[in-house]
Amino acid sequence: MASSKEKALEWGISIRTVMNLCKNGRIPGAFKIGREWQIPDDAIRPVDGRVVAGEYIKISKEKGQKPLPVGISDYVRAQSEYYYVDKTLLVRDFLDRKSLVTLFTRPRRFGKTLNMDMLRVYFEISDSDTSKYFVDKAIWKCGKKYQEHQGKYPVIFLSFKDVKFDTWEATFAKISELLQDEFGRHPELKNSDRLEKYEKDYYARILSGQANEVELSASLQKLSKMLTEHYSKAPIIIIDEYDTPIQEGYSKEFYDEIIGFMRNFFSGAFKDNKYLSYGFLTGILRIAQESIFSGLNNLTVSSVMDEEYDEFFGFTEQEVLQMLAYYKATDKTDELKDWYDGYRFGNEEIYNPWSVINYLSKGCLPQAYWVNTGKNEILEDVLQVATDDITEKMYALMQGERVVAKIDQNVVYRSLTEDPSNIYSLLLVAGYLKILNKTLQGDGSWVCDVSIPNREIAAVYKSEILSHLIKVGAVGNATANKIAESLYASDWRKLQDAISEYMEKSISYYDTGAEGFYHGLMLGLVALMDNQYKIKSNRESGEGRYDISLVPRDKKFPGIIMEFKSDKRPNEDSLNDLSAQALKQIDDMGYDAEMLEDGITKIIKLGIAFSGKKVKIRKK
Repeated sequence: MASSKEKALEWGISIRTVMNLCKNGRIPGAFKIGREWQIPDDAIRPVDGRVVAGEYIKISKEKGQKPLPVGISDYVRAQSEYYYVDKTLLVRDFLDRKSLVTLFTRPRRFGKTLNMDMLRVYFEISDSDTSKYFVDKAIWKCGKKYQEHQGKYPVIFLSFKDVKFDTWEATFAKISELLQDEFGRHPELKNSDRLEKYEKDYYARILSGQANEVELSASLQKLSKMLTEHYSKAPIIIIDEYDTPIQEGYSKEFYDEIIGFMRNFFSGAFKDNKYLSYGFLTGILRIAQESIFSGLNNLTVSSVMDEEYDEFFGFTEQEVLQMLAYYKATDKTDELKDWYDGYRFGNEEIYNPWSVINYLSKGCLPQAYWVNTGKNEILEDVLQVATDDITEKMYALMQGERVVAKIDQNVVYRSLTEDPSNIYSLLLVAGYLKILNKTLQGDGSWVCDVSIPNREIAAVYKSEILSHLIKVGAVGNATANKIAESLYASDWRKLQDAISEYMEKSISYYDTGAEGFYHGLMLGLVALMDNQYKIKSNRESGEGRYDISLVPRDKKFPGIIMEFKSDKRPNEDSLNDLSAQALKQIDDMGYDAEMLEDGITKIIKLGIAFSGKKVKIRKK
């Protein structure tokens, strides 16, 4: 990796210009640690303000060509004013299965809200003829069997995607506001002669914002009853992103309050509710262990592991190829695939729809669009509880390797602290991992080979993981860069000084002690070199397992093997002895065997000893 200063000198432009290019996403693979940008060594200088590694092209705006639907989740508007990828066959598949309540779990920004609004428009009774929004779509070609359901149901629709607040009080106020709006969408109930006075009074309390928490927790059940009485037809209930406020509750420490409310809220709507035709929910997780859906034996879950509905969330390869042809960008097929493909839902290869749309709308500029739409809270939570084994697997994933992980689809947010290995399940459903193959276990869980889906997700792993583990923000980027530079230049005295400086500034004495701590520390620090080296940890070679090896991607660079020792006695003699023992162990155990077999003949061996905040390095 190179610094902004180094690239500025190489390209003959100012440091500020390089930093602005990074900030605006014009240098693929660049990421920020602290205040300093890290830029791939092989990055090409952007031309005329536009990135070349992903050459910028202007999407042609021919007469009659529709714009791209960036951030559009309104179905009527999306299908009439923008390029719309037809997902209406979701209606057909649902009506064929006729599940009473269906939960779709997919990563954020994969088209859940637009699909739910499409279902609302298709099924909802309306004063106007809404069939006009479907007559040219795939569902209409399926025939009368499906057409006869169009516009025949009252619909309750709530989206919790924007319920993101720091307190339960603010969250409850927002949910109350959403319910006010939804009740207000059914003004026919206000003076309906089919409702009792107490029902109209309840309706008025919700509409005026005077209902308390207990009354609101029963609002879905009561509204569905009133709609059934008025229309003589039970409604369809659609809840979009149901678990967004639950995730906020977990992160902001009002988890018990939100779970308690949601349990009653959903139970009234979906459990033994005779005033329900069908129910749809979307979210990232199935929060089963918290009894939110307790006793709901009519719930059908469609997850990223399932074949049912696998093509309806995200873009299939065929849909992407058609879009590229429409915008005359077929020469960008490989680049787009490299950056935004890689997901597998059921048996379907899936592209990230948000990123594909933004990529095309930005003139085929490859950068991390999806990961910049949120704070990546789940990944942050994962890193807070990562064990040494998990940390090592994270670095293996960053290197493009696959790792074996147990996937439990019933995982909940707070299970992270109970069993950190659940992080792989969270990362999968949140869109940070893809499954390469899977084997079903007797307890209903899966053992899977997983990897990072694409370059976009690789960028956020590098940024989030390095920022967390190296904690450069607390030290300053100069120290971290000094470590990378010393490895690059084989300057071991400078490396020793840089590590000592890092430990002195950022690590409490009470954090240190176990060898595993120092191992994780060094793994994080040397990860800055991953463009130049493949970094391996705790791998078998010769007659044992080395601590860390840096295998050069280009054999003009030397291989590096590191072995660590630690002692709680902070004196110079013990450090000297330990570093000598570590260096001798590399030779005695033949840790260089793996590199020698790969034809790497120049190998630098480092015995590194730690004691408290002190470090001693011996080289051979």
